[in-house]
Amino acid sequence: MKSLDERLSVVEKHVKDDEITIMIIGLGSVGTYLLDFLVSKNDPAIKLVVVGRNQEKMQSDVNIVRVASLIRELNKSQILIEGGVDLNDIDAITNAISKYNPDFIVNSSRAYPGLKYGSISWNNVRAYGIWTPLSIRFTKNIMEACDKADTDAVVINTSYSDAVIPWLKSAGKAYPDFGSGNLNHLIPRMKFAVADILGVDDFWNVDFNFAAAHFHDVVISKEGQTEGVDLPLKVYYRGEEKDIPHEDIYKACSISMPVDQKRNMMNASSNYRIISAVIDAIRTGEDQKVFAPGVFGHIGGYPVIIGYKDDHISAWIDESVFSFDEMDRANRESLALDGVEDIKDAKLIYTDDLIGKVKDVFGENLPKEVMYDDIEETAEFLIEKIITPQL
Repeated sequence: MKSLDERLSVVEKHVKDDEITIMIIGLGSVGTYLLDFLVSKNDPAIKLVVVGRNQEKMQSDVNIVRVASLIRELNKSQILIEGGVDLNDIDAITNAISKYNPDFIVNSSRAYPGLKYGSISWNNVRAYGIWTPLSIRFTKNIMEACDKADTDAVVINTSYSDAVIPWLKSAGKAYPDFGSGNLNHLIPRMKFAVADILGVDDFWNVDFNFAAAHFHDVVISKEGQTEGVDLPLKVYYRGEEKDIPHEDIYKACSISMPVDQKRNMMNASSNYRIISAVIDAIRTGEDQKVFAPGVFGHIGGYPVIIGYKDDHISAWIDESVFSFDEMDRANRESLALDGVEDIKDAKLIYTDDLIGKVKDVFGENLPKEVMYDDIEETAEFLIEKIITPQL
């Protein structure tokens, strides 16, 4: 694939020409929420393409979004449906991408739909990294198709990008540019927490420099603590740094949330924010800040700036406060608590702690290393030996 800057330059032209095409691959709950949010932008420059296997189901989901949005008088986007695309069929995905030449591709597919993997793993092994081979299963096919189509699209992945995107990069494969969710789910909780601590109502004026991987999104959100890890965090209100004990912020982040598919409203919002940040940066010329996991193939989550550098549209990790090495250290420590010891040389390496827990709880032997070529086999193992017996 072309470099991200090269692809962003093509997207820039289409944005300025008011001809923006966004492709959503997989119209489950994340994809449907995202479709609704994008239609609600009420932007006639945006054309939406939904891609998946079941034409009839997608048409039904599209119909409800179109009707509901028009009731709100927010529906100026064209929606097209490309059915009959099996995400195991790389040529079919390639053809769909080539047909529509999208500016953004959002992978919202899941190898095992309708199940929040964390509902099995968190209470049992207190780690999410076990599911990485499942999370990458369709992503790798989509990225191979993107490579074959030589797409100019900015690609966003929705499933465990902290590990999935680095795994693809380590294998020398094409990889998504941004991940959605995870770290980005935690930031709003922290904004609400800081606003409460400061006694202010304009929580939108709270900002951070912050880096953390998926484990800390979960443990801070659920338990209000960091498991003893010192995460890189600076807090600002209206541009002024605030000296607030980090433990107080984390403690206040433990707020009640649903555990069913309504949670996917957050992941869809994260996708929406990345897309909007690119479009807004081009339209306004102002830098946009997002928080994204797996960005540029790095382990964990980072603050990212999308804007103009050297007179061209670009995106980069924000190192204005913390160095990359500081953030990388924290992210790797966080991901290790999630059961992933390392990702290198095309292989995922599980921690010994996770392997032991899987043996104790599920009675199964998790391999120490999973090679890229063994993803399908390991994904089937996880479904047959871990997921199915729990359902």
